[in-house]
Amino acid sequence: MNVFNYTTPKHGEMFTILLEHKNIRINRIVSSNDSEQIEYIQEEDEWVVVLEGKATLLLESEEKTLFKGDTLLIPAQTPHKVLKTEQGTLWLAVHIY
Repeated sequence: MNVFNYTTPKHGEMFTILLEHKNIRINRIVSSNDSEQIEYIQEEDEWVVVLEGKATLLLESEEKTLFKGDTLLIPAQTPHKVLKTEQGTLWLAVHIY
């Protein structure tokens, strides 16, 4: 599967599992510019990289803007949410259990 072959959703985000193996899951995430601001508190660590576009996240109480090529490690149990994204933002999210 080529991570760059994707359709941008009109609303929200589209998640595609690319790999699940032992203690790792890799998701491709494609974001619209109309996303719900859902707070996540996950049991696993999550490392994300923005491949295309731009996204602003709220990590605990700090805003972080990620541009193409930026990465971020979100430790387990860290409250976070996506505040805004550019239409067509493409990410990879690696969940480490």
